[in-house]
Amino acid sequence: MSDNIQIDPSWKKALAQEFGQAYFAEIKQFILSEKQKGKRIYPPGSQIFNAFDLTPFDQVKVVILGQDPYHGPGQAHGLSFSVPPGIKAPPSLVNIFKELKSDLNIDPPHHGNLETWARQGVLLLNAVLTVNDSEAASHKNAGWERFTDAVIKTISAHREHVVFILWGRFAQNKETLIDTKKHLIIQSAHPSPLSAHAGFLGSKPFSKTNSYLRSQGIREIDWKL
Repeated sequence: MSDNIQIDPSWKKALAQEFGQAYFAEIKQFILSEKQKGKRIYPPGSQIFNAFDLTPFDQVKVVILGQDPYHGPGQAHGLSFSVPPGIKAPPSLVNIFKELKSDLNIDPPHHGNLETWARQGVLLLNAVLTVNDSEAASHKNAGWERFTDAVIKTISAHREHVVFILWGRFAQNKETLIDTKKHLIIQSAHPSPLSAHAGFLGSKPFSKTNSYLRSQGIREIDWKL
C-alpha cells in the first residue's frame, strides 16, 4: 500500500481504531506480497482511499456500495462503479446511466467519472478496495471487508439520515450493519447486465434518495454529471 495515501482527516479520526489494528497491517502486508510476486494492483496506491478523500465523514449523505474495484487497466480510481475520464463506461455503469435517464430524465454523460457525486456527499464505497490486474475478486478475504464493514457501522452509529443504496445480494447482506431507525435503505437488483432487468431498471433510486433527503431538510444530490 502506498505511503502517499490521500484521505480526508475526518476519516482518519473516525476510523483511527481500525487503522491501528493488526488486521489492517496484514492488509498492507498482503498487498506488498502481491507486488513482490509481480502483480499489478488497482487502483494506484494514492487512489485506494479516493472515496474517503472526496467525501469527508461529516458530509456523507448517501452510500453506494460496490463489491470490488474494476480489474482492467486504467479503470479503478477508488470510487465504486466510477472510471476516470477517458475510460469507457463499463456495462454496470451504462445501466446506472440508463436508470438515471429513466428516473430523472438526466442524459448519460460522455464519461464515466462519478467524482461530482462524491463531492456532494455520495460515498462511493467498494467492500474490497484493491484488486490484481485481470483477476476479479483477487483481494477478497484479505481483510478489506472487515475494514469497510467498520466504515458502514461507523456511519450508521455516528451520522443520521444517510441513504444506503444496496444493489445486488452482496450489498444487501450489509443491511444488518445499518440502523434502519436512523437511515434509509434502498435495495434492488445489481445494475450488471446479468441482473439489471430483474429489478434494477425502473427502481428509481435517485429520485427516492432525493425525496428522503428533502423530507429530512437535507440538500438533495444533483445527479447530473
